[in-house]
Amino acid sequence: MEAELLLFRDAPVDVASIFAAHHLGLVRLALLMVGDLATAEDVVQEAFARTHAGRGRLRDPASVLAYIRSAVLNQCRSVLRRRATVFRKALPYDPPVWSAESSVLLGEERREVLLALRDLPRRQREALVLRYYLDLSDQEIAETMGIGASTVRSTIARGLAALGRALGEKA
Repeated sequence: MEAELLLFRDAPVDVASIFAAHHLGLVRLALLMVGDLATAEDVVQEAFARTHAGRGRLRDPASVLAYIRSAVLNQCRSVLRRRATVFRKALPYDPPVWSAESSVLLGEERREVLLALRDLPRRQREALVLRYYLDLSDQEIAETMGIGASTVRSTIARGLAALGRALGEKA
């Protein structure tokens, strides 16, 4: 089946190829941010749907992937805000329980890192996930988060220091 080409300001962008190449990584990014697979998949689907709907407003076809990453992060923020509002009025938020299979595969040390990562400030958590999970450069992270490259570097440094303190490591 031939991939459907969508036009972004007269430049053809193969959205199906972008989806195929980056869907899994974006779902993993969202999973780290929101904590459950079903919500993560919904977030990524919403990001691609919004990209498709707003394709006429994109200014730079070369930055479609950065735009989609930003949309995923923004949608994760919205999900977390909604959860916080709901659980503020009800029971305190408990992160999703990892399945026994996932716990064995991840190992205790990795789970501790993920739990410590969850407790970091939003910007630090996002910068660390983009750097060390998606292996993005400073410039790619800056474009995704809408901040400067020097801010990315300092945010990552502060995030690593906070993560080390949370895990009880010596600086």
